[in-house]
Amino acid sequence: MAYDQGASSGSLMNSDQAKQDYIMGIQSAHALEKQATQLINRQLERIENYPEVAAVLRQHGAETEAQIQRLDGILQEFGTSPSTVKDLATMFSGNMAAIAHTAMSDEIMKNHFANVAFEAFEQATYRSLIAMAQATGHQHHIAIYEATLREEEKTFATLLGMTDQLTTKFMALSASGETSKR
Repeated sequence: MAYDQGASSGSLMNSDQAKQDYIMGIQSAHALEKQATQLINRQLERIENYPEVAAVLRQHGAETEAQIQRLDGILQEFGTSPSTVKDLATMFSGNMAAIAHTAMSDEIMKNHFANVAFEAFEQATYRSLIAMAQATGHQHHIAIYEATLREEEKTFATLLGMTDQLTTKFMALSASGETSKR
């Protein structure tokens, strides 16, 4: 689902504030992807009975690393770097979120719901970056963001599409007395 770029035509291109806002948005997206890596890695460390979930997370983990590299390149183009404070804060929160779910008897389900929501959040982030790039005259960044947006949309659809199957598998494992939570 491609973003409609028709809403803006670079009218803010000459605004220093708009450029700073755009750079801040890129840094925030970078921090978001760092958070995603922590969420994915913590979940992969604990998954036991859900190889289908692990496969999706491994695939998206590789995509996430590539997304971080793309964002690094754009930040370098501006002569700046990721926000260490934002990266550390989101990485910490990603770890804490994953750890919080470990105490739940339905850990896999809580992680699944959080993953679906997180993918929606990422989609909104990249739609915003597309609008910022358009508004500030950085059209050459749009294809990069659209590629990432397509990856986020695909992962979202995959995760959402496996909700019913994952739920019934969780329930079947739980009913049989096997480890169902992870």
